[in-house]
Amino acid sequence: MELKKATKKEIKLRIGLSGASGFGKTYSALLLAYGITNDWTKIVVIDTENGSSSLYSNLGDFNVMKLNAPYSPQNYIDAIKYCEKASMEVIIIDTITPEWKGSGGCLDLHRKAGGKFQDWHKISPLHDLFIDTIQKSTCQVITTVRRKQEYVIDKNQQGRLEVKKFGTKEETRNGWEYEMTLNFELINEQHFVKATKDRTGLFQNKPEFIINSATGRKLKYWMDTGKDLAKVLTQPIGNTG
Repeated sequence: MELKKATKKEIKLRIGLSGASGFGKTYSALLLAYGITNDWTKIVVIDTENGSSSLYSNLGDFNVMKLNAPYSPQNYIDAIKYCEKASMEVIIIDTITPEWKGSGGCLDLHRKAGGKFQDWHKISPLHDLFIDTIQKSTCQVITTVRRKQEYVIDKNQQGRLEVKKFGTKEETRNGWEYEMTLNFELINEQHFVKATKDRTGLFQNKPEFIINSATGRKLKYWMDTGKDLAKVLTQPIGNTG
């Protein structure tokens, strides 16, 4: 056992980016990662989206690891550990959604185990180990999550039934954002984000903005400058439009 002073320099960020298709999850994650590292060669994308991250190869010489089905928690874990051994500094997992609802993911494994509530005792530990691997990673980790639009049927003022948009929901197990240091939701196709969870204190009560490399630099500055939050807050957070 040992007592020592806490320092942000030991922190490894866990950042979530969620949004609907076309809202800029991959692009935003790459710019954020570059701001943190200032070195494209130290960034790797674990790509479950048919290599779509390579569409942004013009940004810099980042690395890509294609992850195909089955999207089991263990396959994700093996990919993370491989990237750590390759001395990467930032791992982008794009996206974690198949780990939950893809072929070979948790919902699929649960169905194959019998599909009953009690069968979750076989599957939940696998998902928990996936989370634990991210939390204990030696790298900074950015995860992207798909969001889907939810709808409700309700009566309008004329008493007629109509379909109304109810908001969006992350397509992964409930509570994912609580595992993150920082969680951003992309809210439109112009790539604007809002912080839905912020343990850094840097983005609370801030207007919606567009993530760019300055956002990552601000986080790196926050990690490197100890307790002087006031100084960090003077740094730009991204493009506010």
